[in-house]
Amino acid sequence: MKKSVALMFAAVFAVQCLTAQVAEGIKLLHYEKNKSAKEVLQKNYDANSKDPQAIYWLGQAFLAGNGIEVSKEDVSAAKAIYQKGLQEIGSDAWLLVGMGHVELREGGDLNSAKQKFEQAITATTETKGKNKGKPNAGILTAIGRANADGDSKMGDPIYGIDKLKQAAALDLVNPDIYIYMGISFQKLGGENGGEAVKAYTEAISRDPKSALAMFRIGIIYKSQNNEELFNQYFDNAKTADPAFPPVYYALYQYYSEKDVTRAKGYLDQYVQTADKDSRNELYQADYLFRAGKYDESLAKAKELDAAVGLKAVPRLGVVYAFNYLRKGDSLSSRKYIEEFLTTAPASEIQSSDYKLGIEVLSKFPGSETVAEGFIEKALLADTVKKNQIALINAAAEMFGKAKSYQAQLNWMKRGMQIKGSLTEADHYALTSSAYNAKAYAQTIEFAKSYMAAHPDKPQPYSFFKRAVMVNGTDTAAIIKNLDYLDSVYAHVDIEKYRKAIFLNEYFKINYYVNQFNEIKKRPDFKITTKGEKSASVEEFLAVCQKAVLVADKMLALYPTAGEENNKYAQDVKATIQKTIEYYSNPGAKGNASGAKTGS
Repeated sequence: MKKSVALMFAAVFAVQCLTAQVAEGIKLLHYEKNKSAKEVLQKNYDANSKDPQAIYWLGQAFLAGNGIEVSKEDVSAAKAIYQKGLQEIGSDAWLLVGMGHVELREGGDLNSAKQKFEQAITATTETKGKNKGKPNAGILTAIGRANADGDSKMGDPIYGIDKLKQAAALDLVNPDIYIYMGISFQKLGGENGGEAVKAYTEAISRDPKSALAMFRIGIIYKSQNNEELFNQYFDNAKTADPAFPPVYYALYQYYSEKDVTRAKGYLDQYVQTADKDSRNELYQADYLFRAGKYDESLAKAKELDAAVGLKAVPRLGVVYAFNYLRKGDSLSSRKYIEEFLTTAPASEIQSSDYKLGIEVLSKFPGSETVAEGFIEKALLADTVKKNQIALINAAAEMFGKAKSYQAQLNWMKRGMQIKGSLTEADHYALTSSAYNAKAYAQTIEFAKSYMAAHPDKPQPYSFFKRAVMVNGTDTAAIIKNLDYLDSVYAHVDIEKYRKAIFLNEYFKINYYVNQFNEIKKRPDFKITTKGEKSASVEEFLAVCQKAVLVADKMLALYPTAGEENNKYAQDVKATIQKTIEYYSNPGAKGNASGAKTGS
C-alpha cells in the first residue's frame, strides 16, 4: 500500500504583517499536518475575520484537503470563506488570488482564473516611489502556488513559473518561491526533473534548513530508483528537522517491500510526528500485512472499518484485498480491490493497487478486459520506466495464461518498445508469443533479430523455421526464407548446422521435383517432331536446372562418396540430369513420360 502524498506547500511569505498564529499554521501546512493547520488558522480567522491574509490562509488550509485528497466539500469551504471576505472587505488582492485558486480546483475556466490573478497583480503594483511599477512579490508567489497545486491537468504551470521568476527577482530571501517553481517544473513532466532540482537547490541556498526542499529533491531521485541519492536527501531533510513527518512515511513506503523491520521504525517515527489520524491505524494494518501477520492485519482493518468505515478510509479495501489474497480467499480479495479501484478517489489510488488488481483478476478467466483497463490506468499513474515494464510484463503473463496470445503479443511488443535493449529471455518471450499468436510473419522478423543477437542459441532458428514452414502455401516465399536461414547457418557455424542446411535443401529439391512433375501434366507440355519446345517445356527445364543446383549444394555439404546423404544427392542429380538431356534432345517425341525422382 502507498500513501498518496498531497502537494505540500511551505508558504512562509516575507510579509511583515503575518501573525504568530498564521506563521504557525503555515508551518503545519509545510509539515503536512493539515488538520492541525486548519485548527490554528481557524482560530486566527475567528480573531481577525477582516484580515485578508487571515482569510486567505484559512482558505488555503481547506484547499490542502486531508493530505491525501481535496474533496468537493474542501473546495466549497474555501470558496465560501473567500466569497464572504469579498463581500465584507471588497476586492482585496489576496482574496482574488484565493478565488482564482478555487476556480482552478473546480476545473473552471483557466482564463477566468488568470484574470483574477492579473487583477490582483495590478491592484498591488506600486504606483509611485522607488518601487514604482513593481508588483507585490507575495501576490506573485501566491499565484505561483495556485498554479503549482494539483495534478498536471490543473492550472498553468508555465504561467506560474513566469510569475515565480518575477517574485524571485523582487524577493531575494523567500525560499518558498523556488519550492513552488520546482513543483511546477515537475508538473510539466519527468524531462523537467533537472530544472525542478535546480529550483529546490536554490530554495536550500536561501534556507539551509528547508526540510521540504531537501525532501522534494529526494522524491525526484526516488522516482528514478536512485537509492543512494534519495536516501542522501531524505537524511538531509531529517537532519534539517527531525520532526518533518513526510520523509518518514516516504521511507516506510519504500522499505515496506524490502526490509519490513527497517520500515517499521520509519512508520513509528511518522506516527510520532504526524497529525493524529485514523489513517495511522491503517498504516499499522498495512505494516502487519507486510510482516506476514495476516490475521492481525485483518483484525486491525476490521477494527478501523467498524470505527470510521471504508468511505472515510478507502484504502482499507486494499488492506483487505492483500490479506485475503495471501490467505487464499481470491473471491473476497477481488470484491475489495475491484470496489476500491472503481469507487475510490483518484488521489487515493497508486499504480501498485492496479498491479494488485491485475494479480487478483488473473485468477478469474474471462476478466482480462477489466484487468487491461486497470493496466492502462496504472501506466498513466506511474511513469517510472522500470515500474511500467513490470506492469506490462504482468499483463502479458496474464493473457498468456488465458491463452489470449494476440493480446499477450501486443503487450509484450509494447513492453519491449519501452525497454529498448532486450535480453535473451526477452527475445525468446517475444518470439514465442508471436508464434503462439500465429503471427508467423512477425515471428520470422523477431526470430531474425533473435538470431542476430544470440547466434549461439538454437531457439531462434527453431522458431524461424517452424514459422516459415507453417506460414501459408507460398512455397517460393518458404524457399526464400530457407535460403536466408541457410546463409545464417553457414555464417555462424557450418559444421554445427550442416545437417540442418541439408534438410532445408532436401525440402527445396523435393519442391522442384514436384513442380516439374506438375508442369508435365499440362496440356500444352509438348515438343514437336521438329524439336520445337512449348513454353511449358522451357519452364520445365528451368525448374530442373534449379533442382540440379540444389543437388550440388547437397553434395558440397556431404562430399564423401558412399556416405548416405552423398549417395542420395548423387542419385537425385543423376536422375534429373537424365531428364534434362531427354527433353533437351531436339529429336525427342512430345508427351514422353520423363524420369521420376525419389522424394
